[in-house]
Amino acid sequence: MYRDITGIILAGGKSTRMGVDKSLLKIGNQTIIERITKLMLELFSEVTIITNNLESYSFVNIPLHMDIYKNVGPIAGIHSGLVNSKTEKNFIISCDIPLMTKEVIQFIIEYPTQKQIVVTKADGFVQQLCGTYSKKVIPTIEKNISEDIDIENRHPDQKRRGCKVLRLVNQLDSEIIDIENELKNYVPGTFFNMNNPSEYEFIRQKLEGE
Repeated sequence: MYRDITGIILAGGKSTRMGVDKSLLKIGNQTIIERITKLMLELFSEVTIITNNLESYSFVNIPLHMDIYKNVGPIAGIHSGLVNSKTEKNFIISCDIPLMTKEVIQFIIEYPTQKQIVVTKADGFVQQLCGTYSKKVIPTIEKNISEDIDIENRHPDQKRRGCKVLRLVNQLDSEIIDIENELKNYVPGTFFNMNNPSEYEFIRQKLEGE
């Protein structure tokens, strides 16, 4: 178990394509948020959930924190998690990747690098919502968010740059692991992101059938 790394679960999405809070959907007798929390508690002595709906997640019985910056996307969840963490190194995971495994998380954590962000490239995408983030990136996040808010205030008709997490990854000297080639026995689809009812049904049938 890692005692010098905090596990941070992002559960702040609006689930617009799902129509309901996807992390509260059930697979078997467990909600998805309970499933992810159980996985994280097997690895980390400190685990927290970042959500803007504290009441809905109180049943999970681990610390909860809200976004400090509102309505700027997942980057706000990462920011709040890092600000509230007591450890320098942190493992961030989105609540909507229920196929994630302990082996993949351990591989990312133990990858030999000193970089402030460590994420993977898998299934054709950089998986920026599942990886390690140092508290040292907080000033860059705050700078990006402040700049985007300032642009929106000065130009209300201009689309906000979005405070994208991938922008942060690209700005900093990040480690992007080609996990499909570097991790023996990597299972394609481990980072499958569940966003709509058909994807939920696919995940439910897959996991309940195991």
